[in-house]
Amino acid sequence: MTLNVTNTLTGETEPFEPQDPDDVLLYYCGLTVSDPPHLGHARSWVHVDVMHRWLEQLGYGVRHVENFTDVNEKIVARVGEDDLGDDESEVAETYIERTLADMRSLNLLRAEVYPRVSEHVPEIVTLVETLLEKGYAYEANGSVYFDVTSFEEYGKLSNQELEEIESQGDPDERSEKRNPADFALWKADGVDSDAIEEHRHEGAAPAKEACETALTWESPWGEGRPGWHIECSAMSTTHLGDTLDIHVGGRDLVFPHHENEIAQSEAATDQQFANYWLHCELFQMDEEKMSSSLGNFVTVDEAVDRWGANVVRTFLTAGSYNSQQLYSDETIAEAEERWDRLERAHEAATAAIDSPNAGTKVKDGELREAVDEAREAFREAMNDDFNTREAQSALLEIAAAINRHLEGSEGGQADYRGLRQAVETLEELGSVLGLSFTGETDGSAELAGDVVELVLDVREHEREAGNYERADELRDELEGLGVEVQDTDEGASYRLPSGE
Repeated sequence: MTLNVTNTLTGETEPFEPQDPDDVLLYYCGLTVSDPPHLGHARSWVHVDVMHRWLEQLGYGVRHVENFTDVNEKIVARVGEDDLGDDESEVAETYIERTLADMRSLNLLRAEVYPRVSEHVPEIVTLVETLLEKGYAYEANGSVYFDVTSFEEYGKLSNQELEEIESQGDPDERSEKRNPADFALWKADGVDSDAIEEHRHEGAAPAKEACETALTWESPWGEGRPGWHIECSAMSTTHLGDTLDIHVGGRDLVFPHHENEIAQSEAATDQQFANYWLHCELFQMDEEKMSSSLGNFVTVDEAVDRWGANVVRTFLTAGSYNSQQLYSDETIAEAEERWDRLERAHEAATAAIDSPNAGTKVKDGELREAVDEAREAFREAMNDDFNTREAQSALLEIAAAINRHLEGSEGGQADYRGLRQAVETLEELGSVLGLSFTGETDGSAELAGDVVELVLDVREHEREAGNYERADELRDELEGLGVEVQDTDEGASYRLPSGE
């Protein structure tokens, strides 16, 4: 069965055909790093991760790129707050580090690259220059705007008529724009303190002081900052080329962000920007979208600490990427119960395989048939627009078949080969959903190393402050966990326990 996906661009479910039969170019609109990542972010992360995993299962190589927006007024608004940092760059770096740690804790496959806006300003400037040269953009008082009337297909993703589109951008831009729907490619000067005040958190630096730390760059039009939409076009095309196979993002980004990405990218390259647009539906909490701005969110680290990565992923894949999902105590409890059923069946089957009662000549056709049917159901579900809900149901069918077989073989012998097939299938297909039955997750060693390095940094600070007793205690605590610490002239080095 061919993989079919629902393409927002056409409004149809279509067979997926990448440009290269061997490789898929996958781009996901990543985070603006101005808040701790929450379950709403994790929902999209996990579903993009599942797409990546299933495409690999189908035999494709996947070039997966996910950006970080590290230039934004909301980031500047947090300057000076707690220990986040004293300027825009430091705050962004703090949240990028936290985001990457949260990704590892959720057992996400790594993207090929995580580009940042601040690293791609030259490419952004070049792209804006191209749009000016081709007549799709115009300069006004040091800012540059995209002329939406110059791009005939504007509105093709969101299905909006140009005359019905409301003004885009800040109120101060309206007097500079030829058309209210035009959008900024480059913004003159720095950040306005009023915009900072709107997003400022308690304990952060005063708005005017924070503005002084905002990043700006020189350009042919004067000092300024990139517009939001142009950033993704520059980063995605830099790393994946002019045409993407799949562009994924939240449903709330269809307009204006993704609509504007299409217009500026296709105007500049004369190529279709993305062949398939997949949009993740919003995550709901108390009947509202879970979001940082509303303050109604559960952070990723809180969720993983409380329930574990397997329960969180079971919960998030209980609904397909393009269906709405509600967070509640009941839905989390359901996910805990489903993961418990899967884990218990896996443990019971593994124990039976390793016991003397595993018969080499016993054959249970019903068990083997159930596993084969579940594998086919899983494949059909994933090829049906990455339907993780039905795929998860197929895993539960394997668990049920294992339990029936073991209950029926009490006092007798179990089917060794049948149970081994069931265990291997459960592990293989479960890994497509990012579930780990062995307790090991991708990046666990890296996360352990990060924690050790953090402790060693604290130890070094204690030594510099003359608190040698506390520094020795930290070293002893690490060695008590099996971490070998060696002090050298270049600093402390360490070795993790065997297996880490």
